[in-house]
Amino acid sequence: MITNDKGIVELKHLILREILREAWYKKELTGENIEKLTYRISPGPKPEYRCCIYKEREIIRGRIRLAIGKDPDVGNPSNNVVAVIPAACDDCPIQEYMVTDVCRFCLGKACLNACKFGAVYPGTNRMHINADKCKSCGMCAKSCPFEAIVHLERPCKKSCPAGAISYDESGICKIDDEKCVQCGHCIHSCPFGAIGSKIYALEVIKAIKHGRRVIAMCAPATEGQFGKDIGMAAVREALKKAGFADMVEVGLGGDMTAAYEAKEWIEAKKEGRKMTTSCCPAFISLLQKQFPEQYENNISSTVSPMVAVSRYLKSQDPECVTVFIGPCIAKKGETLNESIKDRPDYALTYGEMVALLDSKDIELEAVKEDYQEASLFGKQFAGSGGVANAVLEVMKEMGEDVSDVSLMKCAGGAECRKALTLLKTGKLKEDFIEGMMCQGGCIGGPSKHQVETTVSRNRQELLSGADGRTILENLAAYPMDSFSMYRDGHMEQ
Repeated sequence: MITNDKGIVELKHLILREILREAWYKKELTGENIEKLTYRISPGPKPEYRCCIYKEREIIRGRIRLAIGKDPDVGNPSNNVVAVIPAACDDCPIQEYMVTDVCRFCLGKACLNACKFGAVYPGTNRMHINADKCKSCGMCAKSCPFEAIVHLERPCKKSCPAGAISYDESGICKIDDEKCVQCGHCIHSCPFGAIGSKIYALEVIKAIKHGRRVIAMCAPATEGQFGKDIGMAAVREALKKAGFADMVEVGLGGDMTAAYEAKEWIEAKKEGRKMTTSCCPAFISLLQKQFPEQYENNISSTVSPMVAVSRYLKSQDPECVTVFIGPCIAKKGETLNESIKDRPDYALTYGEMVALLDSKDIELEAVKEDYQEASLFGKQFAGSGGVANAVLEVMKEMGEDVSDVSLMKCAGGAECRKALTLLKTGKLKEDFIEGMMCQGGCIGGPSKHQVETTVSRNRQELLSGADGRTILENLAAYPMDSFSMYRDGHMEQ
């Protein structure tokens, strides 16, 4: 997994791996076992990760709670999969504006004169800002001729595309569940590892141990995450060793989604109606929460590829347990959305999958076996533009002329918000919006296992061996009439 702090990832992996080992080999994970694990990771007397052993252990307890799918803040539980560990969130500066040593203590005192709240005052050698009086208006910084006043926007807040992050009176990060789209960008932007997501690997192990038929569903972004020699067949083999009954490519769901969105696009274009894609759950949440009218009128009614594959599997075996594996945090939220029929039971990130494999000492190894369930277009859903290209491909396969179809491909929160604002104000020129909340698409997701450039390079080599089957040709082998491809669950007439 990629983050701005390797130490955070290593600690998270260590905690999760040890908990999963307990789950495999013990009947029950008790509070006593959890406390023993806390002391095993942080034995003392000197701290390894934080300022004191007591704070370090409290943070580890919060991480353990996340690792077993619970909220780390016992006093303020939330249904959000993204959560803050309060004990870890107290080292960022509370003040947003600060005077640096660049200050020349000039005679004009423009900063003091610009402040309407009496927060700026002179010290011995430079100006200062009283944090209790400062309203973070920024007028002092704008007025300083030397640009000596800096705006210290905290990384979690800066990374949030939905404006869901604020702080309490102690400076502890708070996430507004009504605004949060569960994109997970804040998680890996925090240099203290104070934000994480709830993990459901423990439930997956329980299902395997209870003899359930547990089927993994790996995102199209999987190819390239673990090197140029580790393709879908290698991941499938490792997961089966761990106890999964099988693994299916979610790229197959990409083919399914493209086929049904193509029908919607054709109809929408005839009606002169704009439309957005519906694959990215964080994009859907942004629409639903901040652009409700556009959500009702313009979003595709086709389910995401992840849900499509889960519905296909459950139509064949209603008792199976489906587990999505990918780089996305928002997919965890999608699995908890009770309004989506036959959605996956659980979702894991790549880092969580690796910890699960490590807990049984299983390594990912290259496999020469040919294994392909998706067309190349379905596999390319992982990159920006991949969804739109697949939909256009289906339209071509259906004999439609796509020469006059105009698209806006958005990758990242800022681009998505801009496109939706244009749609809302009636200024969008394009016919369709492809919305992905992560830069570069899913391969740039918050829980990717390697940097995007490395993943892209590995994918190019891995996908070079894919056959050239068309999308509709590929789908002919699957009973598409046995389940619904629509969010409301209705079957096609």
